[in-house]
Amino acid sequence: MNDDVRNIVLGVIATAVSGGFGWFGRTYLWRRKLRRKQAFFGLPAGSDCLFVVNRKVGDSERSVHRNDAFALLEISALIKDCGATVQIVTHDGARQGFGERAEFCVGGPTSNARTAAHLASMLPGVDFNVSGEPVPDRGAITVGGETYRWRQGAVEYVLLARLTTREGTRPVFLICGQTAVSNQAAARYLARHHEKLAERYKDRSFALVLKVVNSDAYGPDVTELVADVTTAARTAEPAAT
Repeated sequence: MNDDVRNIVLGVIATAVSGGFGWFGRTYLWRRKLRRKQAFFGLPAGSDCLFVVNRKVGDSERSVHRNDAFALLEISALIKDCGATVQIVTHDGARQGFGERAEFCVGGPTSNARTAAHLASMLPGVDFNVSGEPVPDRGAITVGGETYRWRQGAVEYVLLARLTTREGTRPVFLICGQTAVSNQAAARYLARHHEKLAERYKDRSFALVLKVVNSDAYGPDVTELVADVTTAARTAEPAAT
């Protein structure tokens, strides 16, 4: 074997080895990223999760607002990435406990009875004004001494929470918005920022208030994190005397 042939063979071997290491490294990083996502959402491969849809306010019990349907699509992509399957149920048909499988619950307490139950049992420090009267505080979210009021099409708020009751149980993701647009905005925020949220909170519970800016012009795209209200939301307000 002359020098030229030997150099060609060594070059081919070096390329194959480096390519193999590169493939292994990319595969390892991809699998680690996937495991973190599955752990954060409580969705191991082959598992089943629950998606609880609300009703469209002011419409029939079986009608779903199109923005809430878009929220389902945002979350369905995450579920598919984790290799899990989803069961879609209406808010009044989800008569079961939580913790056995991951759950995504969308809509405020006025349109989703299961949201109302989750707020009462796991976020007693959150007050969601369900008054139907045309008053300034209609639909306002109050937590930690702050009240977040909405102005239709200009400013809308949504509570995004990851809730667990004890170690080892699957989480409930609660998207509790003042409008259907804010629900979709929170679903999109979760899809875009789940890696940062997982890095910060690991497998712990959290509750965040998000603000949707000028939805008339921007839809659900311009969303800002306003406050982390985890401690206040999980602490019941003292009874009035």
